[in-house]
Amino acid sequence: MRSSIRACGMGEPAAPGVGRPRTLARCNRTGWVAAGVLLAEIVVALLAPTLAPHDALEQDTTWRLKPPLTMAAAGRFILGSDQLGRDVLSRILHGARISLLIGISAVAIAAPLGVAVGLFASYHGRALDDVVMRIADVQLAFPFILLAVTVVAVLGPSVRNLIIVLGIAGWVPYARLARSEVLTLKGREFVEAARALGAGDVRIITRHILPNVLTSVVVVGTFALANTIIVESSLSFLGLGVQPPNPTWGGMLSDGREYVTTAWWLWVCPGAAILTTVLAVNFVGDWLRDALDPRVPW
Repeated sequence: MRSSIRACGMGEPAAPGVGRPRTLARCNRTGWVAAGVLLAEIVVALLAPTLAPHDALEQDTTWRLKPPLTMAAAGRFILGSDQLGRDVLSRILHGARISLLIGISAVAIAAPLGVAVGLFASYHGRALDDVVMRIADVQLAFPFILLAVTVVAVLGPSVRNLIIVLGIAGWVPYARLARSEVLTLKGREFVEAARALGAGDVRIITRHILPNVLTSVVVVGTFALANTIIVESSLSFLGLGVQPPNPTWGGMLSDGREYVTTAWWLWVCPGAAILTTVLAVNFVGDWLRDALDPRVPW
């Protein structure tokens, strides 16, 4: 018993910071469960064409609005069928591909863009830093969802446009994070020593400052992924996301709002998929924050 208590950091304290990420990673059961759920969703999304029991686009109005576990001529509707006789489970599996693709791609664009802007703007002087931060303040003055709706309405709804809009519009948190880290680190002794040894600005930024920023960027990117999935679902719900007949969780919610009382599975199932994914991503983000942030007590 005593050894197990020590293993989770509740017994005799070790030296500060020694073994801390490993201990937290091992003891955070919620984080492990959330990571397993998220990994399972990614695998399911990648294998959706193989795992889906039916064609997600196949329509058969003779089987419309069948409740879950209904036996059809071609098999069982595990989660029921929609108003056009399409299998809900198959559409949720294919919708996971779109939501995760857009979310991960948007974060992959926003994170490098924001970090690069924040690093170089804050490192190279007050004038450039002020200009970049004022641009960031102007963008933050607009609600993110409203900005996304406006731009997507102009460019047109598609997977590519959603990725571009959400990726470019999401650079601000990363830029502000990188800026705060640079302002803290660029006067530290190891940076001054590198400069005294003749290291250029690019080398100092990439070799000495950037590695200290990456852990925080990973945590922020995890939470941004959950927010991006919600925004994508909201845009699809409003008809500005991926267009029918391609299945999306937000679009399925939009279709199900007309059958709230008569076909509950049309909105409960995609809503549960969004809720599960966002919760899993947020729990993983909390796990990474606790494991990587040395300022969090343990």
